[in-house]
Amino acid sequence: MEEILIVSELEPVHVSHETYKRECRYTRGIHIPLNDFYEILELMSHDVKLYFEFHNPGKPLQRGTFLNGYSGLARSIESFYENKNSSVIPMINNGQDFYVKII
Repeated sequence: MEEILIVSELEPVHVSHETYKRECRYTRGIHIPLNDFYEILELMSHDVKLYFEFHNPGKPLQRGTFLNGYSGLARSIESFYENKNSSVIPMINNGQDFYVKII
């Protein structure tokens, strides 16, 4: 079983946000395998997917991509791992900003 954890960064990670036309700076994130991320997207509600596209328009879903996180994505990630293998990801769904790196 692969453990998914929140990563705390010493230096901020910069992720472009094309909708807001700026770079977002994150000091915490989560690294998620590509196949898991595809499954997370499949399980998202229509509204959560729309908001995902709002925060990450046109970003490729491939290894090495950094994505902007938000509360709906946090809930989707948390739910996916709870259902997949009863994992709990501490601090993912606490309202703090985060990035997602696809690995």
